[in-house]
Amino acid sequence: MDRSTVPTRKRRLHDPEDPADLSHLSAGQRLEVVWPLTLTAWAFLNGLDDEPRLRRDVVRVTRRRR
Repeated sequence: MDRSTVPTRKRRLHDPEDPADLSHLSAGQRLEVVWPLTLTAWAFLNGLDDEPRLRRDVVRVTRRRR
């Protein structure tokens, strides 16, 4: 990949805060921001089209003692 056209910026710790910074968002809002990326990553890694569902085939059998 040719990275000569990818924009980059150098920042220092004492530089003013970037308006694109997401630190002011709540945890739920941050999740909303990255959720589409998460779905894309799952689809890429596992070849899935849907969101992962709650597994219902995992069970635990506990037998009473005699």
